[in-house]
Amino acid sequence: MAQEESKVLRSYASGGWQVGDGEGAPLHDAVTGAEVARISSAGIDMAAALDHGRRVGGPALRQLTFHQRAALLKALASHLREHREELYELSTKTGATAGDSKFDIDGGIGVLFAYSSKGRRELPNDTVYVDGNVEPLSKGGTFLGQHVATPLRGVAVQINAFNFPAWGPLEKFAPAFLAGVPSLVKPASQTAYVTEKLVELIVDSGLIPEGTLQLISGSAGDLLDHVTGQDLVSFTGSASTAQKLRAHPAIVRNSVRFNAEADSLNCSILGPDATPGTAEFDLYVKQLVTEMTVKAGQKCTAIRRAFVPAELIDDVAEAVAERLAKIKVGNPANTDVRMGALASIEQREEVRRSLKALQGAGSIVFGDPDQVDVVDADAEKGAFISPVLLKADADRAEPHEVEAFGPVSTLMPYSSVEQVVDYAARGNGSLAGSVVSGDVRFARDVVLGAAPWHGRLLVLNADDAKESTGHGSPMPSLVHGGPGRAGGGEEMGGIRGVLHHMQRTAVQASPEVLSQVTGRWVEGAPRSEGDVHPFRKSLAELKVGDAVVAGPRTVTDADVAHFAEFTGDTFYAHTDEDAARENPLFGGIVAHGYLVVSFAAGLFVSPEPGPVLANYGLENLRFLTPVKPGDELTVTLTCKQITPRESADYGEVRWDADVTNQDHDSVAKYDVLTLVAKEK
Repeated sequence: MAQEESKVLRSYASGGWQVGDGEGAPLHDAVTGAEVARISSAGIDMAAALDHGRRVGGPALRQLTFHQRAALLKALASHLREHREELYELSTKTGATAGDSKFDIDGGIGVLFAYSSKGRRELPNDTVYVDGNVEPLSKGGTFLGQHVATPLRGVAVQINAFNFPAWGPLEKFAPAFLAGVPSLVKPASQTAYVTEKLVELIVDSGLIPEGTLQLISGSAGDLLDHVTGQDLVSFTGSASTAQKLRAHPAIVRNSVRFNAEADSLNCSILGPDATPGTAEFDLYVKQLVTEMTVKAGQKCTAIRRAFVPAELIDDVAEAVAERLAKIKVGNPANTDVRMGALASIEQREEVRRSLKALQGAGSIVFGDPDQVDVVDADAEKGAFISPVLLKADADRAEPHEVEAFGPVSTLMPYSSVEQVVDYAARGNGSLAGSVVSGDVRFARDVVLGAAPWHGRLLVLNADDAKESTGHGSPMPSLVHGGPGRAGGGEEMGGIRGVLHHMQRTAVQASPEVLSQVTGRWVEGAPRSEGDVHPFRKSLAELKVGDAVVAGPRTVTDADVAHFAEFTGDTFYAHTDEDAARENPLFGGIVAHGYLVVSFAAGLFVSPEPGPVLANYGLENLRFLTPVKPGDELTVTLTCKQITPRESADYGEVRWDADVTNQDHDSVAKYDVLTLVAKEK
């Protein structure tokens, strides 16, 4: 073997590439058994790496707005997509087929794209996140409260599992980066050579600030001894290891935010309606085989427990066995192969040990854990194992306690909704579960019954099957995590994953101070009513607090009647005086709410062409006081929030609209959303 292939994997820490001391432990090709590389983190200063992230990476990220960070994530995703073939090539050595590699690598790149999109759509183009509404704390309105979220000043330490060397780091990195927190990645050794290449591609791209991503190849050493209350630790792996890490003295002492995604005995439930010949029966069988064989079953979301109606268990067993018999196991580089090797020989032996425990509760109906025919490979040198389907009594403890982390699943019968919900709960907390049924009432009962023990539940039927992402595919917009044995933590989950890396702080202050802190106009804060209408100002000229007061306009009987006829909205409160008088809310004819909004727009608009390009909506509209003919309307429009778009020559402006009557009572309040040019 060439010397280059046996290199010691590098770490990227404290601003440069480093190689650990010593020869390092060998890492082997899962298919051929040949040595791929060696790994060692001995001599790497973990405290210095954390300090580098805090001193260099953190400040650089915090100078950027959410939208700027989101743009970098998109650029990084595009860069990795251009170089993914380099990652595919290495991924084959982990035992992954082409499909497995795409699941890992393309999936991770997809997370970057998804968080980039969510960051630009759901977060402000600012460095502070305003969380929730202003809370009034006094009668006079001079003392208010507002929750804000700001980035923690530490490092997001991630300790990852071997099964997803690309997706694992990226799905943790994306929300941390978007939040403004640097990451330090410690991958599992078996497949760390893929992660090393991933980090090399990212560093060489020059797209992200120095210190925002670091890599430790090898043991974590004393890394956790140096975490502080501003750092975060995220772990993916076994429940037993998660328990040990969670109890680490530094984590306990400093109340470090700790997130665990642990092993999980996920289940899939077939509905009684899904008999042979139905679409749902076929979907269940296909999904179960897919979950058993993708990544050779080495997925934290894979189906370990398959619950089926007692009367259908033989039909399901026969259909699953028939599909499994067509799965070719072997060299993943061979296009005929559907399932590759496990990540290592040690992993294969662990699966075999777990299978012996499971066999105590039932019997194997397909596969042989000790023998498998392989394509284009040596079964003894590679970490190959046959898919194994068991059948067991669900009242036995073993299927609910023992996880064989490989292509293994256990069929178990049930007789009622209550019983299958109880069986599902015996896993003591799962990342994912699925219900395959065309009976929506059955699906509802199972979902609501099993939900407390699951982080995610998929309901699969003929209606959503074509577009469903499947039982085992985590989505960036949804929570990936689960209660109990599954770790009790959450990853991704859309913006929730971003906010996990930020501190939520309640700020109590005057309206003017809150406006300055949040960058948003708050009711009660000063307004600026200048000589220039705010609609005549470009984004560069416009300031939060700029306002216009317009009116009054008197609402007449003729206005109300015309609006009713013109729009076809002839609701009795606007057209029938006697009926309207009987309404306890109105006591007579009232103007349409949308007539009030229309009149308000006519009052505050500046009609000539100018920086305001378009009105693209209203939000938070509330009608507060009925408007009757004879009332006089005045509108106060105040610039509330300015959000420039990084990739366009315009931005978004949110305006506070307050429509009042002659008694100064608010009759309508809402936000007006406009697009405004950056320059005139």
